[in-house]
Amino acid sequence: MRQYPDVMLLADRGFANHQLMKWLHQSGWHYCLRLPCDVFVHTTRRYPMMVGTLYPPQGEARLYENVGLWSDGVHRCNLVLATVQGAKESWAVMTDELPTLQTLWQYALRFQVEELFLDSKSGAFQLEASRLRSAAALERLYLVAAIALLFATTQGMAVQLAGLRQQVDPHWQRGISYLKIGLRWLQGVMHKGRTLLPCVPLLPKDPQPCFASLKAKHDYDDQIWFCRIRSLVCKLCPISN
Repeated sequence: MRQYPDVMLLADRGFANHQLMKWLHQSGWHYCLRLPCDVFVHTTRRYPMMVGTLYPPQGEARLYENVGLWSDGVHRCNLVLATVQGAKESWAVMTDELPTLQTLWQYALRFQVEELFLDSKSGAFQLEASRLRSAAALERLYLVAAIALLFATTQGMAVQLAGLRQQVDPHWQRGISYLKIGLRWLQGVMHKGRTLLPCVPLLPKDPQPCFASLKAKHDYDDQIWFCRIRSLVCKLCPISN
């Protein structure tokens, strides 16, 4: 990925640590990482506080510039805290870029991999049911699954572009992933005499986004509103030993 000058890493709670922060700084990568509620941060207060004690009230967001991470406060970053109405829990997202509401949108892009996780597990391949304990065997299994996933996904996209989706997906609009569309089409190739379609490159833009229900589409389309947004700049104070 060295040929790409502008890369951003998105990761859930538990991935941020001293080693990763150092590597990201050396590599020049941008990042949006969610922090657990028990991580200590240095803000405008005299002493470090846990992230969970800084969560704003419902419907509000707080933008912090130049906070220190963990108890030592050595690593500096920006922080966005938000409590969205209807959400189960608050968000705390750290980033190297200017903290804005755009930070939340960038981090939310991470959820686009949830379909892939579901299809890799109970949705299609049942990988968790293999019960393999050998690292080498798991690596081979995941290689085979990755090739199958890529081929079936491109086949599903080819079905969509050819206008044949409703032969395997009865929804008025697309209701299942391209992987499942491709798998169903391949089953028809094997058992119903359907034609194997030429594979197409992965589409840079989804021609028909998938929603499991009208409620899911409504939640996706509904904008996130805040009644109050507060911005704070944290001064860099010397860390005492």
